[in-house]
Amino acid sequence: MAKLSKSLHDTPVKDKSAGLEKETNAEFPLCRNNFIWMTISGAVIIIGFLLMLGGGSTDEFNPDIFSTRRIVVGPTLAFIGFVAMGISIILRPRESKR
Repeated sequence: MAKLSKSLHDTPVKDKSAGLEKETNAEFPLCRNNFIWMTISGAVIIIGFLLMLGGGSTDEFNPDIFSTRRIVVGPTLAFIGFVAMGISIILRPRESKR
């Protein structure tokens, strides 16, 4: 039973740098282009939400709450940004022919 209680700290440690190999770009789940497109998509989403902002309706009727910018352009940009974010995450990097 004493042989079974040997801890992990008693085993010799191998040199970590000897067994490590540099990963290729194909092994990474996302590449640089994915992150660039994710940033652009996030900016489009933020712009869409900013276009939907505006003053609220007070005691008086404010017809600005029905503006095209708030109910068409802003939500459309936000939706396009969300779709582009999904596409930028899903797409795999292209194989380079070197």
